[in-house]
Amino acid sequence: MSSPTPSSSSSSSGSSSDGSDSTGGGTREEFERPSSSRQRSDDGVWPEPFIEALAYQVAMDAARTLGRLAAGPAIATVFQVCSTWAAISRSEHLWERLVREIWARDILIHATWHDEYIFRHVTASNFQTGRAEHTLLHYAVNGNGGDAANINHDRLICRCVALSDFHVGCGFEDGTVRLFDLATRVHVSTFHPLPRPRLGPRSQAVSGIILVDGTVVFASIIGDVHVAFVHGDGVRRAQLGNVFNDGALVSFSGCRRWWVGLFAGAQGRSIHVWDGQTENLVFDGRSLTDSDALQGWRALVQFESVGRVRVSSGLGALLAHTSVRVMLLDLDRMEPILVERELQTRVTVESVDLVGELFLVVDSRGVGRVRRVDSFERVSRFRVRGVDEGEEPLIACMNSGCVFVWARSEIRVWSVEHGVRLYSLEERVDEATALAADEGHLVACSSDGSIHLWDFGAF
Repeated sequence: MSSPTPSSSSSSSGSSSDGSDSTGGGTREEFERPSSSRQRSDDGVWPEPFIEALAYQVAMDAARTLGRLAAGPAIATVFQVCSTWAAISRSEHLWERLVREIWARDILIHATWHDEYIFRHVTASNFQTGRAEHTLLHYAVNGNGGDAANINHDRLICRCVALSDFHVGCGFEDGTVRLFDLATRVHVSTFHPLPRPRLGPRSQAVSGIILVDGTVVFASIIGDVHVAFVHGDGVRRAQLGNVFNDGALVSFSGCRRWWVGLFAGAQGRSIHVWDGQTENLVFDGRSLTDSDALQGWRALVQFESVGRVRVSSGLGALLAHTSVRVMLLDLDRMEPILVERELQTRVTVESVDLVGELFLVVDSRGVGRVRRVDSFERVSRFRVRGVDEGEEPLIACMNSGCVFVWARSEIRVWSVEHGVRLYSLEERVDEATALAADEGHLVACSSDGSIHLWDFGAF
């Protein structure tokens, strides 16, 4: 097996950052100084619980008003008041609360919650400046140790990518999912779907992957859903697809609690939702893809950009999008947040993404918008320059701080909050087929079988 090839990556200038998330200047002045009339301990020293509560509030207010990167400098001003206040910086309880609230993390990866906070802060800062380590991931083909650089790539096109804290999973046209270790960059497993009669050359192509709790859940166009363990050998079929009743499963996503599939080819059966714990079907309906039935059937034979589905585990919300229609569904009540809406401008399906409370859509003219899930309120707007309507489709994704758009072999980056162009990555990716990001990494796949990984937490 070939070893991964890391290289240092820096960004090429697009336009300068607005800097809104990089300064805590003026934060100390925005918060009221403790009043002498407030309760103190008998020796005149503020009680530690009060100081900790104050430090937490200072950090949270700074994050809400100035951006998450402002919380660190703001809380540092609290610790500089005196040695007693500085001692609060050693409170693991404080750092755990801040990691959960500011960085939306409830899993401890590093030695302490303080270390976790520092890592998240530095990594988010690296995303804003484009500081990352770039690696080409190499993988075995058909279990024979062959390298992707030396084989026919017709069946080794990756169409979907999923990231977890420890792994990246890539789903291919041949139905396989290849798993890579993020720490070592090594290809560790290949999962094959269980055999069944094919209804077209693409019937086994992977349409989506979920990586959660050491489990790999992946779906195919024909409608099968398979489950495997990261450190196990076997693969089992959790759902047997029925393409004649349901249509083609064109997009699949989910979280620990829910698995969601977007189908095209059968009337009134666009959305399927399964309980992720019991694996039972709990919802089947909606008409989002009724007008795309023909495309759904063609997806069994050739690649068709029909639609995309994404899930926000925090909100319990589902976003389903086609090129001309969108809907948002509350998964807890199985009721629409946004009833199926016709769009005035066609959307590039591969540009749809959902992270937390925000979702991204880029239309065919290269105009991107980030909106809130609950209210549909627009957060930011940007334009991908130099792209003409009708040419090679854009591919986009986002994390909580940045939007990434592939266009003309280049990955360009914008601020989620302000829509400001930040930079472009130096590494070129020809004919991208998939793009995905989380709070530490960006992954891009190409039609030549190559997989690019950028690690923004490496520095």
